[in-house]
Amino acid sequence: MTATGASEEGVGARGAPESGPWWWARRRSAVLDVFLAAASALECVIEGTSFADEAQLPELLGLLLGLLAGSVLLVRRRWPVAVVLVSIAVMPAEMGGMLGVVGLYTLAASDVPRRITALLAGMTVVGTLVTTYLNVQQEMAGQQDFHPPVWFAPALSVAMGLLLTAPPVLWGLYIGARRRLVESLRERADGLERELSLLADRAEERAEWARNEERTRIAREMHDVVAHRVSLMVVHAAALQAVALKDPEKASRNAGLVGDMGRQALTELREMLGVLRTAEGAAVRGASSSGAPERLAAVASQVGAKATERERPAELSGVGAAAECSSAGPSAGGAPVPEQRAGEAEAEGPCLAELADLVGQSQAAGMVVELLVSDAAEAAEEAEAAEVDAEVPAVDAGRRYAARVERTVYRVVQEALTNVHKHAPGAQARVRLAHRDGELAVQVENGPGESDAAGAGLPSGGNGLVGMRERVTALGGVFVSGPTETGGFRVSAVLPASRVAA
Repeated sequence: MTATGASEEGVGARGAPESGPWWWARRRSAVLDVFLAAASALECVIEGTSFADEAQLPELLGLLLGLLAGSVLLVRRRWPVAVVLVSIAVMPAEMGGMLGVVGLYTLAASDVPRRITALLAGMTVVGTLVTTYLNVQQEMAGQQDFHPPVWFAPALSVAMGLLLTAPPVLWGLYIGARRRLVESLRERADGLERELSLLADRAEERAEWARNEERTRIAREMHDVVAHRVSLMVVHAAALQAVALKDPEKASRNAGLVGDMGRQALTELREMLGVLRTAEGAAVRGASSSGAPERLAAVASQVGAKATERERPAELSGVGAAAECSSAGPSAGGAPVPEQRAGEAEAEGPCLAELADLVGQSQAAGMVVELLVSDAAEAAEEAEAAEVDAEVPAVDAGRRYAARVERTVYRVVQEALTNVHKHAPGAQARVRLAHRDGELAVQVENGPGESDAAGAGLPSGGNGLVGMRERVTALGGVFVSGPTETGGFRVSAVLPASRVAA
């Protein structure tokens, strides 16, 4: 209902369209009002006829007046103020008792301002008091042997006024407050339902984003670990085809290398697929598999490191460097506990000490590649002396950075050398690693490929440079790649890093 007492048409409870006729929200409400209007009209017709006889008026006039006054209850839900005013107007005719009670209840239960409700209730009390007082005085005057106290008539009038006004008003206020409370609770429940639905949608979007991120990371790890080894296999196979008839001994060595790398690649793939199958089985059983992507990425890095260790010659001192790299994370053979699972992806993987072995693999495949390592002090001395950096056979195993930083540098060099095998066969390459204050820089540059060199025909998916850029930028670094003036290609990355205390 509005401030004037009129109900809002066309809208029922909780904003649902009304199903009842006219201004009624429900059909049963219409039936109830019709019944009340009929009962009130019957009461008013009887009382109106009696009033017409006493006032010496035509009986038909009293009947019509009672019929019209009692039928006003039909509009009590739409115009409750009008119903109360009609009940007050017919009080002098001593009719409309039911009309007044129901009208006051409807008025109090509606959304009419409380000051209007109080005003009309006060008018009803006054009208009832005056009417009752006059009737009592008239009855007392007709009975000569009845002499009540002076306060009897006023007290009875006040009692009748309060009895006919207070209960319907108070009950209507209670019902109205309860109705508004229920409506507010429904609106709050609807709001919470919409909010929960929105939160669920957002959670699903975040989960989908996280899944996509993990898929990208897993794909990047698999690309870095497997693609490099398969590329070397193809290069050795091409060399084997070229020297099969001219140099059988070299062809035999190349065939052995191809077999070893193929077995290593199969082992790595088997371990990765094993993690995927484990994660799928846990999901079917209803167990939480939120750590599966991290485990897969960790295994991808771990198997790459293990394969690198298997390729090292026993007489090289790089075995000690590998031991130091493996000390940065959990043991490869030990089963990680749940508390360590989240950190496996960060702690495991190749480190800077393995760069020399990575370069050695490319050298074994026939590429001319050198590894140069310098730090800030050496760079200053070289700038003063205007000399070229001297080649360092192995990276200093004592230098330690965060595992993610070292693994990223390793992957950048690995992918860059793979691209040289693919796109510049026969080209010379140079890997530079610079230890600076607060940062670690790496650069892989190759010259133009030999025109008469036969390419291995390696396919390219265009994901290598994208993966390198994603890795570097994820750590807050800078990645630059592009062709050189001499027709080669250069890949550079600078990563913010601080050395870890021993």
